[in-house]
Amino acid sequence: MTATGPRNAPHVVDVVALGESMVTFLPSRPGRLADVPSFDRGIGGAESNVACVLAAAGHSARWVSRVGTDGFGDHLVETIGAYGVDVSAVHRDPVRPTGVYFRTAGDRAGDDHEVAYYRAGSAASAMGLGTVDLEALRSARVLHLSGITAALSADCLSLLRELTAPRAGRPPVSFDVNHRPGLWQDADGSRVLLELARGADIVFVGEDEAAQAWGVTGGPEAVREALPEPSVLVVKEGARGATAFSRHASTPVTFVPALHVDVVATIGAGDAFAAGFLSGTLRGLTVRDRLRHGHLMAAAALTTPGDLAPPPARDHADRLVALDDDAWGRLRLGPGWTQTAQRAEEEVRTP
Repeated sequence: MTATGPRNAPHVVDVVALGESMVTFLPSRPGRLADVPSFDRGIGGAESNVACVLAAAGHSARWVSRVGTDGFGDHLVETIGAYGVDVSAVHRDPVRPTGVYFRTAGDRAGDDHEVAYYRAGSAASAMGLGTVDLEALRSARVLHLSGITAALSADCLSLLRELTAPRAGRPPVSFDVNHRPGLWQDADGSRVLLELARGADIVFVGEDEAAQAWGVTGGPEAVREALPEPSVLVVKEGARGATAFSRHASTPVTFVPALHVDVVATIGAGDAFAAGFLSGTLRGLTVRDRLRHGHLMAAAALTTPGDLAPPPARDHADRLVALDDDAWGRLRLGPGWTQTAQRAEEEVRTP
């Protein structure tokens, strides 16, 4: 299905996110997929997660993608739109289906974690230069992409190469590496991800991802040495924290420790972190405060079972971000903290 026909020029939004979203089936109880008797329906998609969190945090966001003309496609468009995300540039494919996946309740990093994807030949895998609205993609203060899309098809990869190519008038590109080895059919995935990251302006990558994808070890500085091109590089260091390298900041290297969090599930935390950092970027905050907002958004995702979690209210998040280093280090967040502003502040005062 190709986008044709006259349409009004899309309005500029804070962030446009391009990528596949799928209907997610979450188990009703722990156990192997073979043993779980029923599942609850949710949604999952790295890029749409970022758009939803940003919209919930008060930013204007647009999701660009393709879904099938089926009930699952209806569910994705309606659910993501309900977060306040502009879904007008999501195209419906009359032939290809909407992707779905099932997963177990355990942590993705655990040996017992299972995921069953049904996304081959999905509507989103047909995204390409002729099947998405390029104007809608480029009408943004920031365009957010991820390495997942590049792995879906040759057309998807060509689209990402076009969007990350340097040219006048291109919006700043945010790129989350999101290295998923199972999606790549050959060894070129690592090379492709490095190529795309080098064309982006803001890059998010985990220290473990850099080691797995590119063989880069030795800490954040080694990752920066391997990836010097982006204006901003954020290296996520798991439970330790995150380091940002910024070419134009007064402090070129900034580390912010992660928060103490009572983890419920890790799914979606990386997307939420990216959303928090981009929110701070859009607001012109310091690099330290951008990282802190990233950690807070990640903490919201970590303390809920699904891919998406209600973010803290902006004034609540800003108060926590403004804490001194000692108070930030004492902060402990558990389930429900985003809905109870006093709870987090009481934790800070606990010796």
